[in-house]
Amino acid sequence: MAAQHGRTTAGGAKAEAVRRVVTPAVDAAGLYLEDVVVTQAGAKSVVRVTVDLPEDVLGSLDSDTLGDVSRAISAALDADDVVPGAYTLEISTPGTSRPLTELRHFRRARGRLVVLRLRAGSTTSGRLVEVDAGAGDDAELVLEDGTRVPVADVRQGKIEVELKRLDEATGDADPETDTDTGAARDDITGSARHEEG
Repeated sequence: MAAQHGRTTAGGAKAEAVRRVVTPAVDAAGLYLEDVVVTQAGAKSVVRVTVDLPEDVLGSLDSDTLGDVSRAISAALDADDVVPGAYTLEISTPGTSRPLTELRHFRRARGRLVVLRLRAGSTTSGRLVEVDAGAGDDAELVLEDGTRVPVADVRQGKIEVELKRLDEATGDADPETDTDTGAARDDITGSARHEEG
């Protein structure tokens, strides 16, 4: 099955070059390459890579898998001098703060409470239980109470953080919870630093 990859939002040619180099590492981990952003911070570059689970998988990306793919991405960038000089590498997941704007975002949000802002100006919310098949805008979002919302009618959606679920989370079962502090986290970030030498 061919891997799917998201967008490159900043950094132009340099970000595209990073995407080309890190794609095999992300694919080998069985993950989805959501985004690549390369910016300049003084004399250093900052390379931000966002990865996610495939759209047909429920749940959150665990910290062990994120650590493994972070090391693989760092090694791939070190092996191919695509970012010359010193750079900081930041690997993260989209987290609950990501707006739900694409069909794959809604598929990844199955099982979560969502708020949907509709093009007509109204808002509806509930637990998203299914995304009924269809091509793009023909798909429908099915909420737990039976409400069906055509994707074409949704301007934007977002995931609602559930405090009860955060209290019940244990270990790595929900990495959006910091089990050391009990605080909600929007994403998981791993960092690696590369210095030219």
